[in-house]
Amino acid sequence: MKINKLILLLFLSASVFTSCSKDDDDERFPVEPGGENPGETPNLEIENYLYDAMSIYYVYEADVPELGENYFDSESEKNEWLASFDSPEDLFRNGLKVPAPKDRFSFIVDDYTVLENSQSGISTTTGMDYGLVRFGDNGVLAYVRYVIPGSPADEAGVTRGVIFTDIDGESMTLDNYQSLLGRDGYEITVAEINDNTISNTDETIDLTREQLTENPVLVAKTLDVDGINVGYIMYNSFTADFDDELNAAFGELKAEGVDELVLDLRYNGGGSVESAVDLSSMITGQFNGEIFSKQTWNDLLQSQFSEEELVDRFNDKIRTDEMINSLGLSKVYIIGTGSTASASELVMNGLAPYIEVVHVGSSTVGKFQAAAPLYDSPNFTRQNRNPNHKYVIQPLIYESKNADEDAYYEEGLIPDIEAEEDIVNLIELGTPEETLLAAALADITGNRMAIPAISYDSRFTKIGERGDNDIDYQRMYVDEIPEKIKQKAAELKK
Repeated sequence: MKINKLILLLFLSASVFTSCSKDDDDERFPVEPGGENPGETPNLEIENYLYDAMSIYYVYEADVPELGENYFDSESEKNEWLASFDSPEDLFRNGLKVPAPKDRFSFIVDDYTVLENSQSGISTTTGMDYGLVRFGDNGVLAYVRYVIPGSPADEAGVTRGVIFTDIDGESMTLDNYQSLLGRDGYEITVAEINDNTISNTDETIDLTREQLTENPVLVAKTLDVDGINVGYIMYNSFTADFDDELNAAFGELKAEGVDELVLDLRYNGGGSVESAVDLSSMITGQFNGEIFSKQTWNDLLQSQFSEEELVDRFNDKIRTDEMINSLGLSKVYIIGTGSTASASELVMNGLAPYIEVVHVGSSTVGKFQAAAPLYDSPNFTRQNRNPNHKYVIQPLIYESKNADEDAYYEEGLIPDIEAEEDIVNLIELGTPEETLLAAALADITGNRMAIPAISYDSRFTKIGERGDNDIDYQRMYVDEIPEKIKQKAAELKK
């Protein structure tokens, strides 16, 4: 069903990204592209790039009437419409994409290096991964979920389970916590909870930000549980540059002859589709060449593909051509929560037609679409980018289903074994007693009575986590658009 611009404007809100706003006094009608000096009609170079990219690639192109091939009677009329928006960001969000919940994930950024660093696992961070909850009417408490090894937080002695409510001596509230946590450096005051009271201790920790490249394979180990050899991997992002580290971790588990595997994706918001396919092939191995997932693009691009080109298949090599270390399992336990999204869900859904997937935790996010970064270049790739600006967009370009045509949509994936972290009593990750791992191990050993009881803490309401303002948060993206589609895009853009 098509959505007109009025509905889009009613539902979409203003954004936080830096904008290149035109002056309110710009004369917009009639519009001719190319004005560069004050007082001239606006230069619509960026706007036309956004329009062309979305009209060709956007999976929901049919839901935006203005993207239709014959919507505008002339190029001048189209340019008048493009110039009616206050900035490229305003055009993208309020004119070219459909609103949530259908599209929660397409985005625009004015500096593509930020996106490229994010997708390489590079960020400026203290190294402290945390969750955030509200308590009382306006208070905010942060709890540390894990610490990146070798980071400033690690060197300062921060550990999983540390809680704090104060930064630089100021209490976090719903109004200020984002700005406090966004500082380049800050001091946290360690807190404790006793008898329903949150109070500060005398311990303070100074933290600074550094540019770090995070290895998403946080924990990889083997556990002997009642004589059963259980492999455990905590994997926090589908970062293409670390596929070899992930494959090496599976090589170690294979050498140790694991009988069962617990894959911990509780904090994994997604990433590369190719990494997701490779991970699924590491878990299995016996389905090489079989269909892992199916793609549905918009009508324009769907017609350009053969049936074979619309599927991803299990494989036996990672992107470096190194052979995959496959475990050959027929069952896997995957820990997934409300922080588990996109490529993580793709793994869970893609494996389901082939092996038993036991989902431990809580419902996942519900991100079943893939995206791709589109640049202002002749075929929208990184090569020959327009030197006049650094804008890039990453719109949704196809929807994904598994080999059985099943998808999970906005409701996410529902757990088979429900379990919840106790945020004020977090146990070291990878230890058998840790709540979510303990729930999986109880099922593995056949002692389901040992599954920890769920105890939702009514004192706290989850409001966020580290990285939830990052541009690539909970996104799933393709590393390379098919060559024939790039060629078609270049033809259509001319």
